[in-house]
Amino acid sequence: MTYQEAIDWLFVQLPMYQKQGKVAYKADLSNTIKLANHLNNPQHKFKSIHVGGTNGKGSTSHMLASVMQEAGYKVGLYTSPHLKDFRERIKINGQMIDKVSVLDFVKYNQPFFKDNQLSFFEMTVGLAFNYFANEKVDIAIVEVGLGGRLDSTNIIIPEVSIITNIGLDHTQFLGNTLELIAAEKAGIIKPKIPCVVGATTEETKKVFDSRAKKQNAAIYYAELEQKCPYKTDLLGNYQKENSKTALKTIEALNNKGWEISKEAIKKGFMAVVENTGLLGRWQVLNKAPFTVCDTAHNYEGLQIVVDQIKNQPKTHLHIVFGVVKDKNLERILPLLPKNATYYFTRPDNPRGFSEKELKELAFKYDLKGGSYASVKESFEEAEKMAISTDMIYIGGSTFVVAEIL
Repeated sequence: MTYQEAIDWLFVQLPMYQKQGKVAYKADLSNTIKLANHLNNPQHKFKSIHVGGTNGKGSTSHMLASVMQEAGYKVGLYTSPHLKDFRERIKINGQMIDKVSVLDFVKYNQPFFKDNQLSFFEMTVGLAFNYFANEKVDIAIVEVGLGGRLDSTNIIIPEVSIITNIGLDHTQFLGNTLELIAAEKAGIIKPKIPCVVGATTEETKKVFDSRAKKQNAAIYYAELEQKCPYKTDLLGNYQKENSKTALKTIEALNNKGWEISKEAIKKGFMAVVENTGLLGRWQVLNKAPFTVCDTAHNYEGLQIVVDQIKNQPKTHLHIVFGVVKDKNLERILPLLPKNATYYFTRPDNPRGFSEKELKELAFKYDLKGGSYASVKESFEEAEKMAISTDMIYIGGSTFVVAEIL
C-alpha cells in the first residue's frame, strides 16, 4: 500500500460528513472509545486544550498553537476540515504529519477499522492522538469536528475547554435553537476543568453557566474584556473576538502553572500564519485588484466578513460565491452586498449546491450575476472583468476557498 492508496482508502470509508452531510454524522462515542482502547488510549499521554464553538475554532486554535510554540513548547494541532492536503489536519509545531506515519497507521490498523466499521473522522482522530502521543508533544490543541458532546474528540481531559461562540449552523444535527446547540457544544465542559467562552447571547450564557455549575468548572467570559492588547497577522475583523478568547485561555493556562510570557504572546500573535500555516482566513491573494478569500460560510461568520468587504476601498465589487446544500440561504443571501457583480458557482463536492439554483435564489434578493459550472471558471471570469482598483471576494464555502488555493 502506498501513502496515496492509504488516503484514498480513508476517504472512501463509511460516510464522511465533509462530502455527504447528515448521513455521515454518528451521534455516539462508543466506536471512538473502542478505537482509543485498541490504541492503548493515546489521548491520556499528552496534555491538551479542547476548542469547540460555531465560528472561530480554527483561528483560535492556530493562535494558541503559535503562542505556545513561541513559549518553547512542542505543540500538536488537530483541526478540520483541510483545504489542500489531508495532512493539514495534524501538525506539530506547524509541520504536517509525515506521509509514512499516515501510511503505517492505516496499514497496521486497517483490519480493526474494517471489523468495527469506523468513520473517516473517528479514524482521523485516532491517527492524530496516536501521533501526538508517539511524538511526545507537550500539549495538543484539539478542535472539535461537529458539536461537542458526542464528537469523537470528546474523550480528552483537557487543561482548558474553549467554546468560541454559538450560531445557528448544522441545525440538522445539533438542534434548531441557540439553546439546543449551546447544550451540545457545552458537552465539552468537564468536571473541574476551566472553560473559556468567547461570545454569548442571553440564551447561550444560561446554558454555559448551568453546565459549568453542574461540572464544578470555573468559567471565564472573554467578551467581558475590553479588547486584546496584542496585534495579530490574521487580518479578518472577526479575529478581534478570537484574539480575546485565545488571550483568556493563555491566562487560564498560566494560572495552572504553564509558563507563557508576554513576549511569547506578542510574537505568537504576529506569526500565526508563519508558525502554523493557517490558510483561508481573510487571505489576501492579490493587491490589484484587491483579492481576498475567506472560509466564513454561515450567517454569523459572513455577517462580519460582509461588513469588512463594505469598508474596503474599491471601485467595484466582484463576488465569487458558492455553497453546499445544507446552508440556510434565506438567512445568508440577504446579508450579501447588492452593489456587486456575482459569479455563482458550485464547489466540486457531492454536497455542492447547484450554481443555477443559487443564481435563481439570489436574484430574489437583488443579487445579480452569472452562473459558472466550476470555481476555477467563475474566478477566471471575475479576474477578466475586474479592473485594478476593484475588489474580488471569494467565499461562501470552505470548499470554494479550497479550490482557489
